Amino acid sequence: MVDESAPFPHMDLSGPEHMHPIAGMAASPVLTSAHKIAVAGLGLIGGSLARRLAARGRFVIAWNHNDRPYEQARSQGIHCVDTLEELAKGKADVLVLATPLRAMPDVLQALAPVLTRGTTLTDVGSVKGPVRRQVEQAGLADRYVGAHPMAGSEGSGYEDSDPALLEDALWALCVDEHTDYSRFLTVADMVTQGLGNRLIALDDATHDRAAALISHMPHVVATALANMLTRSPDRRVASALAAGSWRDMTRVALTDPERTRAMVEENADQVADLLDALVENLQGMASLLRDLGPEADEKRRSFFLQADPFRRYKAALGDREQMPTTDLELDPQGGNWRQELLDSALRGEQVSAFLTTSRARVLHPPVID
Repeated sequence: MVDESAPFPHMDLSGPEHMHPIAGMAASPVLTSAHKIAVAGLGLIGGSLARRLAARGRFVIAWNHNDRPYEQARSQGIHCVDTLEELAKGKADVLVLATPLRAMPDVLQALAPVLTRGTTLTDVGSVKGPVRRQVEQAGLADRYVGAHPMAGSEGSGYEDSDPALLEDALWALCVDEHTDYSRFLTVADMVTQGLGNRLIALDDATHDRAAALISHMPHVVATALANMLTRSPDRRVASALAAGSWRDMTRVALTDPERTRAMVEENADQVADLLDALVENLQGMASLLRDLGPEADEKRRSFFLQADPFRRYKAALGDREQMPTTDLELDPQGGNWRQELLDSALRGEQVSAFLTTSRARVLHPPVID
């Protein structure tokens, strides 16, 4: 019987992994290395990714929709090509889609007829459900592993890219019942060894809910605050007085508004639900501030104390080198690896390396109780 409440309700986790996708023959998964990496799109994230990989010794080839970044990129060890076809035929271990979501269908359509079978496809998009659907429509689902690096800045374009942007970054690798383990390991090698980053494995729905809460919705709130300032009759005095709290609350409002709008619209339903909940919460606090009774006073106190688990969590975060580690045993042959990795993520663990195909080194950072 299928457990519809499970994170992967429609996965058959009992059967063996049947095929090695790269060799095209029955085989056990192998611990692979993503030495040659192709990057489609040299914007803020794609450029930072390509620069960090090249600086850490990986062979990086890249394509951009225009050649403006090519001179600088080549000086930083990135091999640039003129067409997507050249990029796809380059026999990369991993091809990273770092283009806007709106451009993805055209990019995938160009890649599909020429992408080398041995190349694993991934991306850096901040939503995963829509990207997977576009990959499926292009007929490339069997070689796709979704990915999202939790990093960014208010800048845009290759000129704002920086290898340090991905320093100590956590990646979400998103899988479904069709994700092949060998391809997952190839992308994991790019993340952990190629970039020196960490990862957790999620299903698309869990990722998109969490990304809406900690990224997409806050972009809307930051923009709303900036909008209030620009409309205020006191805006000149208020902006002169603004200091740390305003800076930290509105930093992401400095992002290119078209990029922010596109990101939010890609996850519209999730963001809308969160904004409804936030508005209700704020309206409740507004009512409490106008109520001078003793009961309201206690409720106001409770409002500010409710965030204490988050405060304790932030206070407990320290040097990652000091975090305890254990080894996570996986069952790739039994087909349970997806659920085992998702359970690990839900416990708050983070994968720093794959030691073998069936053993991952995981960090145990503090978690919110």
